[in-house]
Amino acid sequence: MGFDQDVEKFQAAVERLEEAVGAVVVGQRGVIRQVLAAILSGGHVLLEGVPGLGKTLLVRSLAQALELDFNRIQFTPDLMPADILGATIIVDDNEGNRDFSFRKGPVFTQVLLADEINRATPKTQSALLEAMQEGSVTVGGTIHTLDQPFMVLATQNPLEMEGTYPLPEAQLDRFLFKVNVPFPTLDELSEVIDRTTGNQTQQASPVMSGQELLELRKVVRAVPVAEPVKRYALRLILATQPTSAQAPEITKRFVQYGASPRGAQAIILGAKVNALMNGRGQVDYADVRHAAVPSLRHRLLLNFEGEAEGLTSDSFVEQLLETIKDVPARLQAEVGA
Repeated sequence: MGFDQDVEKFQAAVERLEEAVGAVVVGQRGVIRQVLAAILSGGHVLLEGVPGLGKTLLVRSLAQALELDFNRIQFTPDLMPADILGATIIVDDNEGNRDFSFRKGPVFTQVLLADEINRATPKTQSALLEAMQEGSVTVGGTIHTLDQPFMVLATQNPLEMEGTYPLPEAQLDRFLFKVNVPFPTLDELSEVIDRTTGNQTQQASPVMSGQELLELRKVVRAVPVAEPVKRYALRLILATQPTSAQAPEITKRFVQYGASPRGAQAIILGAKVNALMNGRGQVDYADVRHAAVPSLRHRLLLNFEGEAEGLTSDSFVEQLLETIKDVPARLQAEVGA
């Protein structure tokens, strides 16, 4: 099969997934598309929005459409790391002998919903770090490998709500995308009421297997990125660092800490998926710009002056995209742009 056929297959698979999830989740097309882009890239997703917007329903429907094992953990202030990872316990056999046995926690699944992750303490939040980065869990000195594909889709309430703990920067950095879930429109809200106050119960139809998902991830990795496009993405990352020589004035004035190299990986992977979703076998500048906000919004730390000016991570990235041009100034002069 040629690469052009791989692109067509990828686009058709995404359409099937969107249709399956969209049959259960009302509206939220942009949210669904960004979540699909992240999992097709092999990454994890952080969903932020007030309670009741269907974040849990979206994740469960996605697991059903992919025919993957699904577990949900409700994060609370009293949740402990062992409640997530599992623990080694003493077990008596039929002959009265005692031995140690590892009892797996809910992290041993393929789609893990970490519901309201910012309601647990940082100690408990950090229990997911190894699983998210390495695809394994270490308990009692023994490494346990997680089945693939494995993905964490975490939900969180806005930090200004009572009883929440901000996620540590190291935890945030391991989410490929942060996706903001908006409130539904009047028509969408009407459809939600019609679906949820009647007798019908809906489930997403299985349209893809885990093995097919892994194959699609290989297609994403095979998408070429031209050197100028790659350097444009890297210039965006450097422009978020206030100490960088390439940082614009807005960064030096309002940003305390910028994006890490994982941010560059997220932009490139997100751009590759966006290109494939649109039926193209190579990445262009528009794909990079499309992936910039969900890749960077959770990786930027604004300083006090930035917050006092009412600046948000989203608005900062949008201004950055207007400041950092596709083509460097010296090349623009050469081509007369």
